[in-house]
Amino acid sequence: MKHKRFTLKAISLAAALAAFTSAGAVTAMAERPILGYMGDINHDMEVGVADLVTLANHLMGGTPINEDGNYNADMDGDGSITAFDLVILRQYLTGARPLDPILGEDVPPVTTEPPVTTVVTATDPAPITTTTSVEFEDEGRFIDPPIKEVEAYLPSQDDANLVIFYIDFPDCQYSYAPSEDEIYEIAFGEEDTSDANYPFDSMSAFYKRSSKGAMSLKGNVFRYTTKNNQSYYNENKFLITQECYEAFKDSVDFSQYDGDGDGYIDATLLTVPTAAGSDHWWPCAGPLGRDDYTVDGKKVGHLITGNAQIESAANYSNFNSSYLHEMGHCMGLPDYYLYTGDDNEGMHGTAGIELMDTDATTDFGAVSKLQLGWYTDKQIQIFDGSQQSATYTLNNAQGGNSNCVLIPANGIDGLNGYHSEYFILEYTTPTGNNSQPAWWVTAGEGVRVYHAETTLYDNGWWVSYKYGSGSEFTDQDKGRRFLRIIDDVDADNLYHSGDVIDSSITGFNWYDDSGQQTIDPGITITVDSYDGESCTVTISKK
Repeated sequence: MKHKRFTLKAISLAAALAAFTSAGAVTAMAERPILGYMGDINHDMEVGVADLVTLANHLMGGTPINEDGNYNADMDGDGSITAFDLVILRQYLTGARPLDPILGEDVPPVTTEPPVTTVVTATDPAPITTTTSVEFEDEGRFIDPPIKEVEAYLPSQDDANLVIFYIDFPDCQYSYAPSEDEIYEIAFGEEDTSDANYPFDSMSAFYKRSSKGAMSLKGNVFRYTTKNNQSYYNENKFLITQECYEAFKDSVDFSQYDGDGDGYIDATLLTVPTAAGSDHWWPCAGPLGRDDYTVDGKKVGHLITGNAQIESAANYSNFNSSYLHEMGHCMGLPDYYLYTGDDNEGMHGTAGIELMDTDATTDFGAVSKLQLGWYTDKQIQIFDGSQQSATYTLNNAQGGNSNCVLIPANGIDGLNGYHSEYFILEYTTPTGNNSQPAWWVTAGEGVRVYHAETTLYDNGWWVSYKYGSGSEFTDQDKGRRFLRIIDDVDADNLYHSGDVIDSSITGFNWYDDSGQQTIDPGITITVDSYDGESCTVTISKK
């Protein structure tokens, strides 16, 4: 079985689509008239797939829910529309909980809050293979991160802060209870290549390697047992967020955790025992959406909740890999797995591994690193078609001087700050942050070619990636997508010495006006030699 929590989520969504294609309303209660049902966002007196799609699109930055649907979409009643409401709607659709009728007279409106993305985590770690201690080379100044234009609160460069509340409940506690100092070392400790959990020796060390030192993750840890039992917090995460901050604010200056000075604490992690279950606590990240609440003059920015726990003093790989994926969302990255169909894996094969996909036990890929600003200008090589042929050197993508080759669909002038359509090449190896993938994943060596479509969408109140998973613009993932891998098969689909890539390779084409990959890019790519440290590729016009 692949990916424990991802599988649960995929089954839940698939069941929702199957069970409610023609879902009807529940029986009315006798005493009072029914005005409607929670989750009935389109006001047709049914809770069905149309409501699920509307809410998912809203949360992903697509078409906002209109004013009439706001109240019915706020299913946990916290005054804002977030991913936690999506969790409850899925429970309605799968029959896990009965529908809630709205009784009585008119109901007050709620405020629509910014989009939130639901996310998944990884399974238990696979055996360790090769470890690499990364030494960074001075290649100049990192680019201004394109992802800064996306609405998010955790900086991808320089100081980024994470406040961790390691929480249990009076009726649900950890079987292994690490100390605050132990949790701190697991989250923010220095690199340790001898650690059996490597490359998840610490969150900070993983990000330092992946970003080549561009990002410095810092923070603090607070151990806390809640005042109420678990059920009190299951459907309203603001309650537990507020309780945690209020418990420590008199002794801690939380204003220090605003790394970029935007007035928000960068990111907050509320992690609970695995025994709390996945119905309410599978890992999820997004803006808290409560600007009316402040701590030491700061609002609470991105919030992560989840039930990935530290299993023992020697086993915490899943804890770190899970929340590293979540923090990718806190920086603005979408999910790379798909929200539709039976096979939700976004990219397959040896070339398809990525921290933001289902196999969240590997490194970020070139598209993520470009958007996060983890390359310098020198490390972004561009083939713009002005020359007949050019040869480029690609350094190990898991090394301290990783780089890429970018091929824009519309030339350099059409790059639009890297928010456009392009191919991007990197030379990936099973070392560093790729050295301990999930057991079902093979991290190979060779050239990987991504097809990216990173155009932004501004709906007037929130900026996101237009073609991220769940977006209404992806045509149910059949058309333009934020990220694809060419030759997307469950096999070794990396490219090796002597391989030639052209439009005969599935996916190595530009999108046409209908969103299909049919336009021949008019180039060929030949992979030359590689030695574990670097690789050369030659790009030629046909």
